[in-house]
Amino acid sequence: MNIIFSIDQLEEVAQKIIAENPKKVILFHGEMGVGKTTLIKQLCKTLGVTGATSSPTFSLVNEYEANDNQLVYHFDFYRVNKEEEALDMGIDDYLYSGNWCFIEWAEKIPNLIPEVHSVITILQLADGKRSLTLS
Repeated sequence: MNIIFSIDQLEEVAQKIIAENPKKVILFHGEMGVGKTTLIKQLCKTLGVTGATSSPTFSLVNEYEANDNQLVYHFDFYRVNKEEEALDMGIDDYLYSGNWCFIEWAEKIPNLIPEVHSVITILQLADGKRSLTLS
């Protein structure tokens, strides 16, 4: 799936992503500031998370409850220096829980990512719009 969108179209983009039935572990790739966290916040909202959402840059993971008591985990591994840090926080328990796992900066933990996952890549275009690819 490929989409070109502006930030004011995030709700529609999130609905399209969920409609594509991606794997529940989704890696988010893109430059700093391209909108990965903003998209993840909208995906959480689309899944029925009603509470506040934020970037887990310092905590590494935030947990949210969505519709039907479904859990959503949002990871940000930007500050991780070694894969052992992710192992120490119990990453395997999250990734193989069957719950949604949205992962920013997954390239910091390449050997820990499950074989079965989806990838969202976001690029900022010259006109300020974003290009999103879901694979």
